[in-house]
Amino acid sequence: MIRYTLVCNKRHEFESWFASSAAYDKQLKRALVNCPVCGTAKVEKAIMRPRLARTDTSTAPEAMPAPAPTAPEPATPVAMISPQEQEFRQKLRELRDHLVHNAENVGPKFPEEARKMHYGETEHRSIYGIATPQDAKDLHEEGIEFSPLPVLPDDRN
Repeated sequence: MIRYTLVCNKRHEFESWFASSAAYDKQLKRALVNCPVCGTAKVEKAIMRPRLARTDTSTAPEAMPAPAPTAPEPATPVAMISPQEQEFRQKLRELRDHLVHNAENVGPKFPEEARKMHYGETEHRSIYGIATPQDAKDLHEEGIEFSPLPVLPDDRN
């Protein structure tokens, strides 16, 4: 077993255990290593502090606690995709690419900007960004139309 200190692209630091370095690489490549804080799969190894041997002998090795057992790797939904489904995936990817390239990224200000356009405070334009589930629910209840950007599993790399 090997323990890595990991950090996501939003700088959340966390630790995780892997059977081997190769197991870590394999899970990372398949986007199975996710930040426990924000859920992103954009994770990398952090600079690790060296573990120095203790100089005091007051704690015998057998008295030291064993590492906690790791939880089994969670199951992930998988599918074999037919040619029609592959074509559908490609169309979703093209839609997303079109929206991202032809709209303004307003980031976390999406709910605020959507409201301004809906209520006529600013000119209507194509935007995209991020919203919490509660923000999305509130926008929907206000009658503001929006759609989630399609995200495909291989887009998370």
